[in-house]
Amino acid sequence: MSTASERVTHRALQSLLLKRFGMAVATYGLSLLLFWITVLSDLYRAPLSTALISCALVVLSQVILFVVFISGYNLRFRDPSLTEPQVLLALAWHTYLLSNLDSARGTLLVIYALILLFGVFQLQPRIFARCAALAFFGFAGINLWDAYQMRLADPGLALLQVCALFFVLVWLSLFAGYVQGLRQRMRQRRFALQAHQDTLRGMMRQLEDLVATDELTGLFNRRHFLRLAARELAGLRPGRQHGLALIDLDYFKRINDVHGHAAGDRVLQTFAAVAQACLRDGDILARYGGEEFVLLLPNTDADQFTACCERLREAFASAKPVGVQVESISLSAGMTLLAMGDDLDEALHRADQALYRAKRGGRNRCDAAWEGSGA
Repeated sequence: MSTASERVTHRALQSLLLKRFGMAVATYGLSLLLFWITVLSDLYRAPLSTALISCALVVLSQVILFVVFISGYNLRFRDPSLTEPQVLLALAWHTYLLSNLDSARGTLLVIYALILLFGVFQLQPRIFARCAALAFFGFAGINLWDAYQMRLADPGLALLQVCALFFVLVWLSLFAGYVQGLRQRMRQRRFALQAHQDTLRGMMRQLEDLVATDELTGLFNRRHFLRLAARELAGLRPGRQHGLALIDLDYFKRINDVHGHAAGDRVLQTFAAVAQACLRDGDILARYGGEEFVLLLPNTDADQFTACCERLREAFASAKPVGVQVESISLSAGMTLLAMGDDLDEALHRADQALYRAKRGGRNRCDAAWEGSGA
């Protein structure tokens, strides 16, 4: 992955984590509101100064977490969301709050479930169970301490609250395990779907190649050439020209009749190999039909195009098809130029007329139809 892509990914991740942290801060705000209701209702048994210090420390802890997130320091950890530390911190603060309450403890037990729900989708089942155990033993511990200090007003109610919390935490742990298992299966299915999509894309590319390519020579076929040529012609600018040539292998029918179709196929393959070696990467060569080929050279002029076609003619005439004993091979070519506003069919007709003249002129030659092409 490139550095730019990593930066974009980190920004997207940080944006998501900051929104999630904002939800946690909002939950803290609601909890502090409930806390001050207990203080103002005389349900909080510690001094007011303790309540103020506790609130200040809660706010300070959230400010520190905010700095960690906004600075990007959280990305250094294995879990950038810092879910487990946030859950443990919230559980510790809530347990401390409950330790200073008497009759209101049962009312605020629901906050334990709210804190742990924050980690249901992120924490592994083992870690979630560990946090749930901390919540249970913390709450049970403060009740046992109050019982030891003879401050437990209603032991039966306290036992009921501990048991209720235990069952809720067990259920939440099982639910967290179910959610994580579901996420794992969804992840596996997503990976499998991605693999299938990659396979389908590969098959589509193969199909496109089959549709666009002549199987014998490996060159483009006629349909694909016409599509490419139309696109090149549409992109022509004033003052620019493309070269267009129709190429026919001389006496090809005689080669098929005398040496067989396998020899003819070898000659076609030889031409394709020679032509690809002579042409540039951006040049477009296709099998037009039978022993006829079509060539498009972008951004050229009459002299350059003629030189290219002559070079190709000479190279093919000196080539020796592998495994085939033929007296000689040669080609004839009809050339024209394409300018902006030209019609492709008319240009192909001009090239065909030039090819006809080359055939009549004795074959193994290149002829041109520059008239009407702006040359």
